[in-house]
Amino acid sequence: MLAAQSDVQQDTPEVRVTEWRLAPGAATGHHTHGMDYVIVPVTTSVMTIVAPDGSRSQAPITAGKSYFRKAGVEHDVLNETDKEIVFLEVEIKQK
Repeated sequence: MLAAQSDVQQDTPEVRVTEWRLAPGAATGHHTHGMDYVIVPVTTSVMTIVAPDGSRSQAPITAGKSYFRKAGVEHDVLNETDKEIVFLEVEIKQK
């Protein structure tokens, strides 16, 4: 499995903004989100989400349609499509 590519664009005391690029066949790797976060899709696609128990689900994303998640989400994100998936992750740092 290919590794997703990440580029931290901003890292301030308030937020961290990371651009994620998942080529076809790439994955982020299993991780737990330590902060609340907003995902802003750059591309319209379908991500495959793998939960800690190995169960899989499909998560459609639409370019420009953001969504919010609380800290503690644990998963792996895979691109099982034939086109690159790109999104921005905005992590909200607690004061």
